Amino acid sequence: MGLEQDIQQKALELGFDAAGITDASPIGREHVEHFQTWLRSGYAGPMQYMHRNLEKRIDPGKLMDGARSVIVVALNYKPLATSIQGAEPVGRIAQYAQYEDYHGFIKSLLRQLADFIQSRTDGTHRFKLCVDSTPLAEKALAVRAGLGFIGNNHLLIHPQLGPQILLGELITTASLEPDEPSVGACAGCDLCLRACPTGALRGDGFLDARECISCLTQYEPLSKIGDWLFGCDECLLACPHQQRAPVCANRRFRRYPERAQVNLRELIELTPEALETGFGDSPMRNAGLEALKGNAEICLKNRG
Repeated sequence: MGLEQDIQQKALELGFDAAGITDASPIGREHVEHFQTWLRSGYAGPMQYMHRNLEKRIDPGKLMDGARSVIVVALNYKPLATSIQGAEPVGRIAQYAQYEDYHGFIKSLLRQLADFIQSRTDGTHRFKLCVDSTPLAEKALAVRAGLGFIGNNHLLIHPQLGPQILLGELITTASLEPDEPSVGACAGCDLCLRACPTGALRGDGFLDARECISCLTQYEPLSKIGDWLFGCDECLLACPHQQRAPVCANRRFRRYPERAQVNLRELIELTPEALETGFGDSPMRNAGLEALKGNAEICLKNRG
């Protein structure tokens, strides 16, 4: 096998479910224009950080001098079905947040992948590890790296893994042969648009973050969140690709089934110390205790 195939095989051995390679050139013009229109229309809503670092977001080479290639990896997080019984009112948690915080987990595997590449080359290459907190158009790069297409739910859909995947990128000065870009589309399916409770998924191909429950539960709690305490999976769960996809195979990626639904009254009484003990390694922690309590109060009211 060549170096590129060895890198992809190593990524699978480390625990990723898919890996692809693209060059470090700017993303395609169609993606740039769609993103700029989205910003001008105000659809970013409370995510004001999306207006910053535009040049870096669309051009991986702006994130690291001398960048030549980008390795894009995917981690499947579809959980086993969980049934929780109880009489107390509960709030639902998006499935990605039922695991440990994926940022650190994915970065730890990317470091090992970078070490492997160094061992297979002259050891002089540089790397930048990226997870979604880095300003980078990762879904557009994933398409170019052959990992799938961007669906009507604005998620990357992998042909076998579906849309329930977390992405990471390794930008490097190593010159690698890129994979063929993916082709694909939702082929007229609009199940995710019909499943969206607030109409955030617009028929014109844009996502209005001002109406998206995943955004509202992190930035601006409003009554329209229903019983979603943190995040929202409605458009994801409606996707036929998700229903056919396998469950998460990486047993080192820790999941906490009890976080699928959280007792709302107990959360309202939670102390900062208890939050750290119970959710210190969860993405929920980043929302802050007061925001979570506010969400819990809204969920209780919505449940009557």
